[in-house]
Parts: sequence; structure tokens; C-alpha cells
Amino acid sequence: MKAYVFPGQGSQFSGMGKDLYESSEEARILFEKANDILGFRITDIMFNGTDEELKQTKVTQPAIFLHSVILAAITPDLKPDMVAGHSLGEFSALVTAGVLSFEDGVSLVSKRALAMQRACEITASSTMAAVLSSLPDEQVAGICEQVMKETGEVVVAANYNCPGQLVISGSQEGVRIAGEKLKEAGAKRVLPLPVGGAFHSPIMEPAREELAAAIEVTPFHTAKFPIYQNVNALPATQIDAIKANLIAQLTAPVRWTQSIQAMRADGATLFVECGPGKVLQGLVKKIDASAETAGV
Repeated sequence: MKAYVFPGQGSQFSGMGKDLYESSEEARILFEKANDILGFRITDIMFNGTDEELKQTKVTQPAIFLHSVILAAITPDLKPDMVAGHSLGEFSALVTAGVLSFEDGVSLVSKRALAMQRACEITASSTMAAVLSSLPDEQVAGICEQVMKETGEVVVAANYNCPGQLVISGSQEGVRIAGEKLKEAGAKRVLPLPVGGAFHSPIMEPAREELAAAIEVTPFHTAKFPIYQNVNALPATQIDAIKANLIAQLTAPVRWTQSIQAMRADGATLFVECGPGKVLQGLVKKIDASAETAGV
């Protein structure tokens, strides 16, 4: 069985999507439609912008979404049995599964990006860090919980990317203290990430509320095939469950390791990454070395 997976923030690069725009009339129409919906020419930044310009949250998220969704739309033999997306990539997966229209997907991703940016500005001193270690995931999460109880600072396990790589998220001080305790417990490295704020943590609550309001007035449809969502790593096809999981995602951890394991258990043998970069192919191999991977 074939699973398509869609990347999240961090996979952007200058020039992304330019080949699609120049080689496909269908892709060009979709890119121009997105420019109209967003109210600015995101294609100019995607094709010719600097790394700094691409790092703006209001640009990064729609750019990766567009690259992934348009690539999927113009791939004639794209016939997944199941899909999943890493954080932002979940929106790309939902459009590919027919849950959201292209237009509504662009609009929601833009609103999500702006809401997350505003939430970051409310709590300016927030961040994320990658924990590289042989510590069990449960121990990393437990140390974060202990720091929160003892200090009142926010810090949580945010991304379960693969065995040995877990991202923590929270206030600058919370992440710093947790990082020290994790290294004392045996973590090899705790690397601060160049992000705008504490994604997938309680600090994103204002963004979650904004996104929830937008989702509630957006048409959703039953999925054509199961989508394994970040919040619980379980397959969903029904509208109510998909909406609830999508809203919860902003303040809950991305359970990517568990999602890939669940897809494997349900019969996935080939994981095809659809979008910029090869990050997810690498993570899949670290989660299950026997899985086949490919890119579109």
C-alpha cells in the first residue's frame, strides 16, 4: 500500500515551485489563484526571494502548502491509500484527500500562519529546541512536565519526529532549564531552533482559538482515503473528527513517529513525500528502516 506524506515548515527554499509554474499550465493557474486569494504575489517570493523573506511565517506556510498541493494536483498517477502531513503538511494532506478545496486550503493556511505569528508576538520570549538523545520519549516529556511544575515556565514535548529526535517547545527560560536537565539525564545535544515561537505548545492557545473560528465556517468534506492526523496518530475520514483534531493540533504535539508506525501497521509499504525537500523520507527511514521511501 502507498502512503503520501506532506512536509511542514522548514522545507522551504528559494526557487521552490518555479519549475512547476513554468512547465504546467494547470500549476500556473493554481499559483495565480493563490496570489489572488492571499492578496500578494507569493510566487515572486517563492521563485526569487531571499531565505530571510521565505522565513516569514506568513510566507513560509502558504509557500510549502502551495508547492505540495500543486505538485500533488498535477501528478497524474498520484493514488494514495492513505495520507499524513507533518504539522502544516496536514493541510496539504487534507486538500489532496478532498476534505478541503484548494481555495479554502489556501485561505485557512494563511489564517493559521497569521494567527501563529500574532501568538508569537504576544509571548515574544518563546522558542523550540531539538533534543538529540537515546532517552525514551516518555522520559523527555516527563522532564518537561517536571520543569513546568517546579518553575511555572511553559515547556512541553512538541514534535515526536523519530526515535532519538524529539523537539521541545515553550518559553525561553522553560526550554533552557529543560535542556539542562535533559543533558544531565544523558541527552547528547539540545539544539535551539531558528523559529518564531513555541509552536505546538500552550503558548499557541490564541492562535488555536482564531483557527477554530475559521475552521467552523469553512466547508469540510468526507475524506476520500484515511488521513493519519498529528494529534492522535489515528486514521480519520469523518468531518467532525478531522476538524477537532485539526484545531487541537496547534497546542498539541505532532506525533509523527506514532503516525508512521500506525500507517505501517495498517499496511503501508511505500511512503512518498510530496513537496519540497526530503526531510520526511529521512524521518520515515529512522522510524522504520524496512519501509520504502520516494519523492514526487
